[in-house]
Amino acid sequence: MVSNTKSQFTGLILLSGEDSPGVTAALFHALSPFQIRVLDIEQVVIRGRLVLTTLISLDPAHCSAIEADLMLMAQSCNLDLAIDFQESAPHLSVSEIRLHVVVLSQNLQPGGIAGVAAKISEFKGNIDRIHRTASYPLTAIEIDASFPSSSNLDAISRELAEVAKTQKVDISVERAGLVRRAKRIVLLDMDSTLIQQEVIDLLARKAGVETSVAAITQSAMRGELDFAQSLAARVDQIKGLSEQAIAEVAAEITLTPGARTLIRTLHRLGHKVGVVSGGFLNVIEPLLKELKIDFYRANTLEIEHGVLTGKTVGPVIDRAAKAIALKEFAEREGIPLSQTVAIGDGANDLDMIEAAGLGIAFNAKPAVQAAADSAVNSPYLDSVLYLIGISRDEIETADQE
Repeated sequence: MVSNTKSQFTGLILLSGEDSPGVTAALFHALSPFQIRVLDIEQVVIRGRLVLTTLISLDPAHCSAIEADLMLMAQSCNLDLAIDFQESAPHLSVSEIRLHVVVLSQNLQPGGIAGVAAKISEFKGNIDRIHRTASYPLTAIEIDASFPSSSNLDAISRELAEVAKTQKVDISVERAGLVRRAKRIVLLDMDSTLIQQEVIDLLARKAGVETSVAAITQSAMRGELDFAQSLAARVDQIKGLSEQAIAEVAAEITLTPGARTLIRTLHRLGHKVGVVSGGFLNVIEPLLKELKIDFYRANTLEIEHGVLTGKTVGPVIDRAAKAIALKEFAEREGIPLSQTVAIGDGANDLDMIEAAGLGIAFNAKPAVQAAADSAVNSPYLDSVLYLIGISRDEIETADQE
């Protein structure tokens, strides 16, 4: 639909140079005597260098006077100035789809940005804004892009995922809008996601049956056993372990780097955090309580007379159960699935990753990365925050407060 807005005379003002306090005030003080309207403004400072762009509408008769005043202002601030006065065509109101594309890398190369930009252009998209949201422990770049309303979002996401593989960067694609900043729930896998270990391996080591448990795990990975069968077989191997041994294993667990920051920041923003695990509640519950996890579900080892019986009690938390847990968590909090985030690394997490509004594969196997909306291959779990629009500066400011 074409707008009936009349054409207008506009001036594009570009200031650049070494940043110093008062530059923005000086610019608009110079403009204030004239009958103009500010239409747009953007300011960026990188390594102490300023780029300040302003779009104004004005009376063409005032061009010379405005330019003269701006030249004096730029000279006094020791800045470079460029001005473009022209008649602007009527604005065309076109139906568009806007996307947020986040690029993450520990060693961001020009080819990564070039590949993303080229793919956006290939789909007739236009980059409206690029800005950095984090510089360490990895670089996060957020790209706002608009596409024709007829665009195939699944195809765009798939093609950008191929760019990610080729350029060795992580990429997330989400639709823009208020929904991205709305209240969410985040559900994490436990083993090799929230924590660095696999709990069953720690228990097996304690029981001296690492080799046999590993053999069962490999059999399950070859498809010879389903999760429930492999769980039963592995738990049977550790029967006879004492409750004291379980406490010792719990003390050996180490969180993934950035895990505490992720949970603390999400809670400060009013989000809810859950954990769903194919591991064992007997081992992980003390840590989940310490972290103030809002919702959790895991398998329970049966204990009689202070030792493990080699069985579990209650429903088995397998691939399907994880997706069910996500839906129940969302229903409990009154949040639609579109506002859920699921994070995991293995095939057991696939159903919840596919069901979530944003599914994130964290240092995951190729099949999981292919199914997820986004993949993170850095060791830092708090990098997930950048994918949902939270910058490093915001995280650090919240920590200081």
